[in-house]
Amino acid sequence: MVLNNNIMFVYVIYNANIKRNRSIILTFEGLFLLLLPLRSNFMNKTVELVNLWAVFEAKYPDGSIEDFFRYQLVSKRESIDNEKLVGGLLPSNTAGLLLKIIGRISRLHSMYSNMALEETGLNQIEEFSIIVTIDAYKSPRKTEVIFDNLMELSSGTDMVNRLIKRGYVTEHADKDDKRAKRLHLTPAGAKVLANSRVRILQLVEMMTFDIHNEDQKICIQLLKDTEIKFSGRWQKDKVSTFDAVYEEIVSYKEKKL
Repeated sequence: MVLNNNIMFVYVIYNANIKRNRSIILTFEGLFLLLLPLRSNFMNKTVELVNLWAVFEAKYPDGSIEDFFRYQLVSKRESIDNEKLVGGLLPSNTAGLLLKIIGRISRLHSMYSNMALEETGLNQIEEFSIIVTIDAYKSPRKTEVIFDNLMELSSGTDMVNRLIKRGYVTEHADKDDKRAKRLHLTPAGAKVLANSRVRILQLVEMMTFDIHNEDQKICIQLLKDTEIKFSGRWQKDKVSTFDAVYEEIVSYKEKKL
């Protein structure tokens, strides 16, 4: 049922069902219909929302409120010309396009970071990540800093050693494990961190300037579980084979379905 501009149908949802141990799902069976004059923009928006929900429910009877909002976001943006989304070749599927966009943004972030860090005493964003981690953990183990930043042990160790030679970081033996090394920022390192942090915050503002704060939160909610999942298993997976990792992840998902 579509509502016109002269009459507002106010749906009072009467019937409720509990399905699959989820919260109460309100449906449009058993409604009480009131007729009220349409007199405000607020009511216009209410009518539009009710109509959108009716269309969504007809197409996805078991859809949740969260599904409805995601559906609306996608519907509003699906008319975008995908050919203009990214440079280079366009992946043949949605997942490939998503990862390409993420990858290109990551690469652009790295290049602009290096530009922002010029004349700060740091040469690249990875160096900034290392000293930020040392500052946050106060006296972390060298391996902890390296692995937290998703670096290989050899390349991460080389980068830490370069920071030590430049006087930004010191290291000393771990009193509980003589084989391990703990890291500290020097006064010079703390000064470099303060200066470079200002530049990186400017970079963050610049690269997200056109993305509304609520959209940023949605992106975080959608992507954080993937980051947590693969960050948590990378140390184990890197000594395995891709086929073994793929089989474990995909087969597990298919079994759950």
